[in-house]
Amino acid sequence: MPPERRIQLAYSADADDAFMFHALRRHQVDTRGLTFEHRRGDTAELNALAAGGGADVVAISAGAYPAVADRYLLLPHGASVGRGFGPVVVSRTPISVEALAGRRVAVPGLTTTAYLVLRMIRPDVVPVVVPIVPFARVFEVLDAGEVDAALLIHEGRLLYEARGYHPVVDVGQWWQEATALPLPLGVNVIRRALGPDLVTTVSAVLREAIAHALAHRDEIIGELAGEARGEAALADRALLDRYLAMYANEDTRTVALDVRRGIDELFARARAEGLLGAPLVVEWAP
Repeated sequence: MPPERRIQLAYSADADDAFMFHALRRHQVDTRGLTFEHRRGDTAELNALAAGGGADVVAISAGAYPAVADRYLLLPHGASVGRGFGPVVVSRTPISVEALAGRRVAVPGLTTTAYLVLRMIRPDVVPVVVPIVPFARVFEVLDAGEVDAALLIHEGRLLYEARGYHPVVDVGQWWQEATALPLPLGVNVIRRALGPDLVTTVSAVLREAIAHALAHRDEIIGELAGEARGEAALADRALLDRYLAMYANEDTRTVALDVRRGIDELFARARAEGLLGAPLVVEWAP
């Protein structure tokens, strides 16, 4: 293997991705002769990047995988999984999920898993794309009345109650009740063109980085709390602890069998609803 082989790694600015790749950024694990180039973006940007084959490893929405499956394999680690919880639709005043019909709902991107499942719940919402960067933008458009409700992902789903918003539906809870399976929200994918040997090596390095993060959790939370991410609430250690307990845990270390079934079920249901095209055979990297 070339000693200076560069691997382009793209992931979001939210805490679980930052946590997962922290050891690589700090050069705390053996990279086996690889040099990782880090790139950050919001969820919709990362999904588009993968669609264009723009990086070797990309953290994407699980729901975006069918569009990139010809170029990428799923990695068996690095997932964000909701077990009875997930992204939340909120509003300024209490409304029912049925009342979302025909309403404008801010969504973090049209290719996100959250929006895919929301379309299964309420196919008649009117989506208004509001990227999650800057973080506070979705709350601004909700307060201004530019939308009737907002679909919150990442740390936003932990902050809405303190800001006085009302939950309409938790899409992860809806999914659990509908399928008895966890909801795979985010996954990591790796470019097929790297070839089997390099795919295996990169996967091993990333697995070690995740294990290192989980073994040094408190220390990394302290460092993440000190990083400026454009919102004071995101520097709160208690919020980070709660958020990482939800989305950076044993499901991140290893994609369990029930999560893999959840991925298959997500695609099967989306296809049955006419939201995806031809059947997909999911392929996993080592």
